[in-house]
Amino acid sequence: MHADNGLDIQEFMIAPIGAPTFREALRMAAEVFHNLKSILKSKKLATSVGDEGGFAPVLANNEEAITLILEAIAKAGYKAGKDIFLALDVAASSIYKDSKYTYDGRQIGSGELTAIYSDMIKRFPVVSIEDGLDENDWDGWQELTKQIGKDVQLVGDDLL
Repeated sequence: MHADNGLDIQEFMIAPIGAPTFREALRMAAEVFHNLKSILKSKKLATSVGDEGGFAPVLANNEEAITLILEAIAKAGYKAGKDIFLALDVAASSIYKDSKYTYDGRQIGSGELTAIYSDMIKRFPVVSIEDGLDENDWDGWQELTKQIGKDVQLVGDDLL
């Protein structure tokens, strides 16, 4: 929603939870940001930013975005899952129509999307998912919370 890059997930964010102070967290975030810019440039990807200040290159899929961020974390000298974690703002209402979600070019239900999130948090250090489902998908939110609510922070700002 904030960038015209074709990805299904609206925002991929870092969370420097391992920092001992806010000052250190800010420094870590800035270092990752600059390393990500360097990586994007080296791959001849756009380094323009979206509406909220994040990079918005055109990528093949959501997982490529995560992989690039993890590379930037490592290049900055930090360990993903120890020093810095990932947070996603899916903004699922923007990919929801007629009780289905359009994700990776497929029409899927909330159960399938929940399974995708479950797989992501097993493979990547994701600690927060914002707007993982549409605000009117009440049954889906119950299942999402049941399936992964103990493993990640679920944020429903559209919902709430």
